[in-house]
Amino acid sequence: MKNLGLVRAAAVTPVLKVANPEFNTEEIIRCMYEANSNGAGIILFPELCLSAYTCGDLFYQDLLYNKNLEGLRQIAEVTGKIASVVVLGFYLRIDNSLFNCAALIQGGKVRGIVPKMFLPNYKEFYEARWFSPGLTKANHVNSVRLFGYDVPFGHLIFEDESIDLKLGIEVCEDLWVPVPPGSYLALRGAHILLNPSSSDETVAKSEYRKNLVNMESARSICGYVYTSSGVHESTTDIVYSGHKIISENGLNLAESPLFERNSSILYGDIDYDRIKFERTHSRNFESSAAAFSTNIEYSKVALDPVRVLESGSDTLKRTYEKNPFVPSDPATVDKRCNEIFSIQSSGLAKRMEHTRSKKAVVGISGGLDSTLALLVCAETFKLIGKDPGDIIAVTMPGFGTTDKTYNNAQTIMRLLGVDQREISIRDAVLQHFKDIGHDPDQHDITYENSQARERTQILMDIANKEGGLVIGTGDLSEVALGWSTYNGDHMSMYGVNTSVPKTLVRFVIKWVMDYRLSGPSEEKNFSSDNALLKQTLQDIMDTPISPELLPPDAEGKIAQKTEDTVGPYILHDFFMYYTIRFGMQPRKLLYIAKTAFAGEYSEDFIKKWLITFYRRFFSQQFKRSCIPDGPKVGSVSLSPRGDWRMPSDADPAQWLKELEE
Repeated sequence: MKNLGLVRAAAVTPVLKVANPEFNTEEIIRCMYEANSNGAGIILFPELCLSAYTCGDLFYQDLLYNKNLEGLRQIAEVTGKIASVVVLGFYLRIDNSLFNCAALIQGGKVRGIVPKMFLPNYKEFYEARWFSPGLTKANHVNSVRLFGYDVPFGHLIFEDESIDLKLGIEVCEDLWVPVPPGSYLALRGAHILLNPSSSDETVAKSEYRKNLVNMESARSICGYVYTSSGVHESTTDIVYSGHKIISENGLNLAESPLFERNSSILYGDIDYDRIKFERTHSRNFESSAAAFSTNIEYSKVALDPVRVLESGSDTLKRTYEKNPFVPSDPATVDKRCNEIFSIQSSGLAKRMEHTRSKKAVVGISGGLDSTLALLVCAETFKLIGKDPGDIIAVTMPGFGTTDKTYNNAQTIMRLLGVDQREISIRDAVLQHFKDIGHDPDQHDITYENSQARERTQILMDIANKEGGLVIGTGDLSEVALGWSTYNGDHMSMYGVNTSVPKTLVRFVIKWVMDYRLSGPSEEKNFSSDNALLKQTLQDIMDTPISPELLPPDAEGKIAQKTEDTVGPYILHDFFMYYTIRFGMQPRKLLYIAKTAFAGEYSEDFIKKWLITFYRRFFSQQFKRSCIPDGPKVGSVSLSPRGDWRMPSDADPAQWLKELEE
């Protein structure tokens, strides 16, 4: 795969001189060459950048108008020497009216002109003094004669059929109206919207502007590139900051500083494949298109192949978080963990009340998942006003249990004040081995799964006896990989962790440590000794992940480490997120993973575990088809009743073949 399904956009704010198109043209061309050399497939300049936005009544001067067109002609010629599409602002006379326009230029020609549909004519803005609204011409003028050839004009969508990429343009104020032209453009197929703007800066306006761009890209499921005039516009009454924003489906890919003194370029790699996936996945997008997109008649303008990023020659400027389930901003992490913990406990509270369950029954191993499940149970019982003594927490030592995990399990149960029980599974499993004729010295899958099923049987029977609900502890990563024993730990009566990935489990526990057990918001009565509980939780997080189904090593330490068998969970969560959330193809996923984990894992190492991921993900669907109920907490869930429906006998051959080719 050479084409990565990404295109690099460059949002430019050039240094300019008011009413000096010759100077402005030279600087625009210089910036074009720079952006082109940095791999940009789309280059966007501000509104009226050839003349400057703040020319006032000089717009009526023929000299300025003609120089503005001459600059456009020169820029068009230069595009024949670069690989990029260029969009910039200029003004155009049609009949007896001037129009504030954006031109899309490619391959030496102006391919199309889009007028500004809505003019600001309030407060500091009075564009209607010079320009006419684009709507007055766009509905009945389809082309204009310029530089000796006919140029499409009005309601336009620009299309590169070779990669099925469509571009749309709206100009400045068009974004600020109740129903922006960009919304219609998106419904008619535009994947990326381009907005050349001249928006003055006032206190807090930049944040509002960013929210507008992000919201438009989210609502229209599109990429959005925005650039505005900078500090070299006239400052007679207002100041411009050169604000530049690149967004994708509500995600802010890049944002520039304000008030830069030199020409500046902001880059963002827009994943147009992701946009197509999201639109296909969201059936209401197509329904909206059918309902509303016929309001305006658009003309399609064919483009030459747009320059896109290729795996063999381009380096991504876009960064992909190694841990996509966990936000990089600490304040956001805290907020999300609070929401997750609340969703888990609220979901369990509803189920406890609905089933009239007297008690909750949960198996405690001293590992991450069962620890989080127990913390959720403790929070739930506070919500519904039940005594923590009605939480039956059972530790079930087996052949692989180590002193460390056993002691940690005992400690957290004691500190949370639950009904603490210990039931060894050794004798029962040995008897089972004898019954089925299995050699206990043969440490195979039968040896391991027998222990998991025995533990589940104990929990289920206690729940029946006590009128309780068995709380599942398995997490989303285990669900994806099928890392559970069918009808063993795979089964419960309500799985509180079922859509929390392994990498996120740690953060939720850490949040409990920082916000429930310590700090200004500490809940003094969360446990009998918050400081000791926090210390024990830290020890649990420092313990290697293991099902502890095989005997410890000679030193009594964990010998069976899950990540030695299935691979690092941070990789699998990365694979899962981009496969399920965005439908990313294998070779693209491998390339992006290689970029994200550069310096940490080699490409061969990543490829090895990506192959493992696909094989396990496909082969283990039969377990996901019958997983218990549990709350969805994030954008990725594998519940067969909700987000993910897949045949259990699907063949992964095509995914594996693409990786091998």
